[in-house]
Amino acid sequence: MPVPVIAGLGVAQPPSASQDELWESFFSRHFSGTTRSLAERIFAHSGVTRRQAAVNPLLEDVSDWPTERRMRRYQVEALPLGKEAVGRALTAAGLGAGDVGLFIVCSCTGYATPGLDILLARDLGMAPDTQRMFVGHMGCYAALPGLGAASDFVTARGRPALLLCAELTSLHIQPSSARVDTQQIVSHALFSDAAVAAVVVPGGRGYALSEVTSVTDTSTADHMTWDVTDAGFRMGLSPKVPQVLSRHVRALVDDLLARHGTTRSEVDGWAVHPGGPRILNVVERELALPPEALAASRATLDEHGNCSSPTVLLIVDRLARAAPRRIVMLAFGPGLTLYAALLDRQE
Repeated sequence: MPVPVIAGLGVAQPPSASQDELWESFFSRHFSGTTRSLAERIFAHSGVTRRQAAVNPLLEDVSDWPTERRMRRYQVEALPLGKEAVGRALTAAGLGAGDVGLFIVCSCTGYATPGLDILLARDLGMAPDTQRMFVGHMGCYAALPGLGAASDFVTARGRPALLLCAELTSLHIQPSSARVDTQQIVSHALFSDAAVAAVVVPGGRGYALSEVTSVTDTSTADHMTWDVTDAGFRMGLSPKVPQVLSRHVRALVDDLLARHGTTRSEVDGWAVHPGGPRILNVVERELALPPEALAASRATLDEHGNCSSPTVLLIVDRLARAAPRRIVMLAFGPGLTLYAALLDRQE
């Protein structure tokens, strides 16, 4: 039975802006009253220095746009970004678009029909019999079930699969308000845009997907929400999220590693979705990791913000340059859901 291996990653990002500039030239005027001073503190302690935006608020304010207009813009911006990421991933894997047996697209920031999967398959020249899957509204952890589906297909069919995670969070800046809404401030301070593609093949060099696993605590389903409103998609983000992660993350990781005869001390690469500085601090504490273990995750948050589903793949791409032997991926999102994956380097 073939071992599914990540043979190539491709990253595409729109232009970036500094967090300080975003605050001083846009968000400092976006918030008012007591909300403004709170927002300034949250932006300053977000762990973010630079972020990318397909629709940069310094150039174009979408906060008063209706959802319909935002969705039209999503298709305009997401298509070339996805095309660039996919092209780079296929090149890295030494494959052509016609070799892809399954094409999976993950996105929670836009709707379009025909979707990105169909439009990109057409524009890139994928075969007519290429199977497609669209994963929507899973949020920040979607890359991992996407990799799981790709892995299952490769194992069962012996053909390559391609995963694309593409998010345009910049389209969902909410209208300004004097009302204190900490959840919206945090969302505005953290989120960013990116597209990352991964090619999974049967065997060869790269990182083998040893297992993808998850746990969902449905008693906390209201702690993280992503609601479709007349003014784009609105984030709900409870401050209790780190507490939920602290209850589940150690058992999830230890059980995963035990099934493969290994322990945390033998993991030399940690790709932890940086939902924010507190999330990383909780994971570091609960897993008793040394400070340097999450350096790649903190650097990704610093340089790129929270890009939702592509973020954990950005971290894997960064880690892979140092060629660690074993990587644990962790991502979190609505549910509350925790996902983990174990990657082992294949020579």
